[in-house]
Amino acid sequence: MDNFTHSLTGWALGQAGLKRKTGLGIAALIVSANLPDIDILSQPLFGLPYIQYHRGFTHGIGGYLLLPFLLALLLWQLDRWQSGRGDRDVDARWWQQWDRRPLGRDTVRFGWLVALCYIGGISHPLLDFMNTYGIQLLAPFGDRWFHGDTLFIIDVWIWSILGFSIWLSRKWERAMRPEWRRPALIGLIAVIAYAGFNGALSFKAEQATKTLAEGLYNIEPDFVMAQEEPVKFWRREIIWRRGTTLGRASYDAWSNRMQAVGRPIDTHMDDPAVARAARQDDRLAALLYWSLAPVATIKRSGNRILVTVNDARFAGERSGGQFSRTVEIPAE
Repeated sequence: MDNFTHSLTGWALGQAGLKRKTGLGIAALIVSANLPDIDILSQPLFGLPYIQYHRGFTHGIGGYLLLPFLLALLLWQLDRWQSGRGDRDVDARWWQQWDRRPLGRDTVRFGWLVALCYIGGISHPLLDFMNTYGIQLLAPFGDRWFHGDTLFIIDVWIWSILGFSIWLSRKWERAMRPEWRRPALIGLIAVIAYAGFNGALSFKAEQATKTLAEGLYNIEPDFVMAQEEPVKFWRREIIWRRGTTLGRASYDAWSNRMQAVGRPIDTHMDDPAVARAARQDDRLAALLYWSLAPVATIKRSGNRILVTVNDARFAGERSGGQFSRTVEIPAE
């Protein structure tokens, strides 16, 4: 999911009452809810292919065990450092005395700080699992990609639910209403229910796709993936595959309509030119490492072969850039 969604989730957890457990509680929840995306630095800092390492270790078991604890230590040291420099001037802006401890900050309790970092931290892979991009849940102990096929990567309905619930919770908190935690808690429950409903729709769409493929083409798919459309959460774009044959379908829960989209195509992934191109080009190898639905286009001209690989999940307007790679190799 996008980082705005992750931030709203951490904030809502805080407004549900967790922020009162320790000083820096809201910071722990929001930062930890975004922390796994620190892997975006893999390319600019280490020159590693972003598409290969994003949603890998930092989104898996290894990252979850390590990163929240390190963040808790960092926040704990920040509070101690600020305390050592004295209290912040009540009339000064925070950016003028950011290195001093705010007067209104609650006592920082390290045990609760660690707990909140882990609570916020687990929300990130849980949300990222719910779209078709997937996560390497078992990293570094395994490189399998897990995907929940439930939510689109940017979901305005989740934004609306969490945004409104946080706003109302803060309004009630400022008014010193004793039930100020309730709106945020209801918002979180509503998002869980929304995700569950969408998961059920995707499961229904995937089962209907298998029936469609068998009825139209006498093919029993061994891979089916349903992706929610932006805004229209009741609709699904579906990819199915059997061997090197790939097809598409669409499902509309509102009208209960399932239909094939175009004719099945050959992915050409069994062509030896694809493997040769991947051995020659690290970026193509990284794309194939990540891709769950690769499709190759191979053009032979004289003594040259042009190999282009896209991921069917991000075809058309969503294709290009990191989701597509073209490599030229010599003909054998």
